[in-house]
Amino acid sequence: MDTLAVVVEAPGQLALRRLGLMPMQAADLLVETEWSAISTGTEKLLWQGRMPNFPGMGYPLVPGYETVGRVVDAGADAQALIGARVFVPGANCYSDARGLFGGAARRLVVPAARVIPVGELGPEAVLLSLAATAQHAIVGGALPDLIVGHGVLGRLIARLVVAAGGSPTVWEIDSARSAGADGYEVLHPGADTRTDYATIVDVSGDSSLLDTLVGRLAKGGEVVLAGFYQERLDFGFTPAFRKEARFRIAAEFRPDDLVVVGARVTDGSLSLAGLLTHMRAAEEAEDAYPQAFADSQCLKMVLDWREI
Repeated sequence: MDTLAVVVEAPGQLALRRLGLMPMQAADLLVETEWSAISTGTEKLLWQGRMPNFPGMGYPLVPGYETVGRVVDAGADAQALIGARVFVPGANCYSDARGLFGGAARRLVVPAARVIPVGELGPEAVLLSLAATAQHAIVGGALPDLIVGHGVLGRLIARLVVAAGGSPTVWEIDSARSAGADGYEVLHPGADTRTDYATIVDVSGDSSLLDTLVGRLAKGGEVVLAGFYQERLDFGFTPAFRKEARFRIAAEFRPDDLVVVGARVTDGSLSLAGLLTHMRAAEEAEDAYPQAFADSQCLKMVLDWREI
């Protein structure tokens, strides 16, 4: 089998071309993609050639870990899922390209244990990876009362906190991204005078913010680093010492985070509405990726694979 896939050939070079697929095994599914989303964090680093040397890193590669599609075939041990719409958090199924993260293709071969059935949820189901990342950022401590950044991840964290009974403040410096709050307040940092936040979650990816965030903590407070930081992180020790500040890094989501947010979406306690701002046909991938990375009005870009 083969598939049409988005391939990052080298930094700044992207193409839509055919790749060979690995054969299905007994526990595998063949998924025909309907929609895939573009990450403006890790995938932007891949595009720029600034991604750290994680396992599987190298070019050419297929990006994408936010994919939704239909199961059209399955191995002998996974037949029950044929016909289901599923969320696929990436795949590594190509014979002639790296699968990091591997979800941006028309067809995917993926282990059945890796997918999440989503019923008839539409393209917004591509957000389950980010929702799981948001969940992972808040499960290790107290609910945050300050969230830094009002992009998609910041909004999902805020929605999860509100669903859990919290009332967070969100900082955002881009006025175009300040709208869309529901149950929480969005402020420019300069308009906020509080210095007693117990838990701050930063999703900005701005490595220069640590001293500012420490200055806004209550004594014994915690800063959760939930963005992806390209530069070295450092902070002044004396202010952090006086606050007895704690720092925690929230890394990749885990399968149980996906299960939790899937249940929240199903029961209505987590809304995914209003977060997909742009959609383009998969044939336009070479233009869609640069737009997703450069257009501040684009919260989330989705590729539509259904007609390709």
